[in-house]
Amino acid sequence: MSKFHDINDAGTSMWFDFIRRDLLENGGLADLVAEGIRGVTSNPSIFEKAIAGSQEYDDDIRAALRDEPDSSINDLYESFAIGDIRAAADILHPVYEASEGADGFVSLEVSPLLAADTDATVVEARRLWAAVDRPNVLIKVPATEEGVPAIETLIGEGINVNVTLIFSLAHYEAIARAYIRGLEAADDPSRIASVASFFVSRVDTLTDTLLTEVGTEEALALLGRAGVANCKQAYRLYEELFGDDTFGHLAARGARPQRLLWASTGTKNPEYSDVLYVEELVGPNTVNTAPPATIDAFRDHGEVRGATLLEAWPEADAAIEGLAAVGVDFEAVTGQLQEDGVEAFSAAFRALMAALEEKAGLVRAG
Repeated sequence: MSKFHDINDAGTSMWFDFIRRDLLENGGLADLVAEGIRGVTSNPSIFEKAIAGSQEYDDDIRAALRDEPDSSINDLYESFAIGDIRAAADILHPVYEASEGADGFVSLEVSPLLAADTDATVVEARRLWAAVDRPNVLIKVPATEEGVPAIETLIGEGINVNVTLIFSLAHYEAIARAYIRGLEAADDPSRIASVASFFVSRVDTLTDTLLTEVGTEEALALLGRAGVANCKQAYRLYEELFGDDTFGHLAARGARPQRLLWASTGTKNPEYSDVLYVEELVGPNTVNTAPPATIDAFRDHGEVRGATLLEAWPEADAAIEGLAAVGVDFEAVTGQLQEDGVEAFSAAFRALMAALEEKAGLVRAG
């Protein structure tokens, strides 16, 4: 039994926040699955590093342009991304089957350039869902104001959704209620899966900067506390939203609660534990998706101390309340983080398209 099996037994499914061709072809992902990893997430930044930052896909670019000389750059990207997502889904399918559809998922994101367009997001999500054609794929949609109605529509149509870039309780409640409305409209809610990706480390990074600028003893005492505290408040809200009184009618139809997924769990501040956002966020029916360095660190020296997510809720409330007391507007912090997240993913997507354009130009020029 590995530590990943231990944390799974404690209620948190560990997923791998990374994908690249060699991981799929050389048995790397299969080895992780055997060790207890139960899912994979991707985003435009990950694909930008994989496709533009390596030569692994260069032969595929040549072959694709030889077969279809007029392929657009977006067509090239999607052919590679969809191929990798299918391969990952197939490797994870035994987990999906063994868990009766509770785990074993891989995520593919709609273009972040569509984050402010509800209709375009729905159209692209439908197209990607059909193109991948795997029951254990999650289509990622950002939790923007425009994303909320898109999520409701997609869930109602039976499309699995990973809602990404959630930073605040308001963001989370809006998408959870959209998920519930979508299930109510669905023909068979028992076949639908969804996670709500609640970001962690970026919250501490920005909040710590503001606390340091305040510089008082009270402010500095709050350093490194906002990220975990925010998650604990979100989990309490999860229990309220998916309790018997509010979700029982859907549970009776076989529907599953939308699990909270802890994202951005790689520690960015070297003064904090490199497994902080894994060890402190263990709890029933949750997911933690971690980048390779955090996976390695947890394997080496991480500890599973039980359901830490359920501990110290009064202290979490005090930490969030303390931010306001020292003049940090936490609502403004989380709003800015979502805007920054959409822009960061958009920038990565543009960089990926530019790199593919350059590589395709070299191939076309001989």
